[in-house]
Amino acid sequence: MTAACYATELEVGWSDMDMNGHLANTAYLAKAVDVRLRYFASRHLGPGEFARLRVGPVVMSDELAYFREVHLQERLTATLALAGLAPDGSRWRLVNEFLREDGRPAARVLSVGGWLDLEARRLVAPPPPLAAALAELGRSADFAELPSSLRGR
Repeated sequence: MTAACYATELEVGWSDMDMNGHLANTAYLAKAVDVRLRYFASRHLGPGEFARLRVGPVVMSDELAYFREVHLQERLTATLALAGLAPDGSRWRLVNEFLREDGRPAARVLSVGGWLDLEARRLVAPPPPLAAALAELGRSADFAELPSSLRGR
């Protein structure tokens, strides 16, 4: 991770648990979405602004890697960094790292997505405020340029 990645604190709740007594895979994915939304909200791009812009993020794939168990009521630091971006901003790859209180990695979520025009129901380049928010996000060490999601580009 770069020093400029976004970071926030989370707590593991009862609904996050699986039958083995540790943080469930689906909880990691839900927390990754929450962290992304927190990042955009910190850039004045909350739900109301997304609705006004008539565009929303759409995830095409998630990859989840586990490193250490996390249990009920443990606190996590969750980071977000830009791992890839198309030149037009239409496709992105975001990485969340989940760190335990002892600083050891618990899991990593790598998500690939783009921007959905909520009226046309097709992928688009992001409006300037979203493009700027992505440009401000710290890049991961493995950052790579991605192909555009737009047809004919």
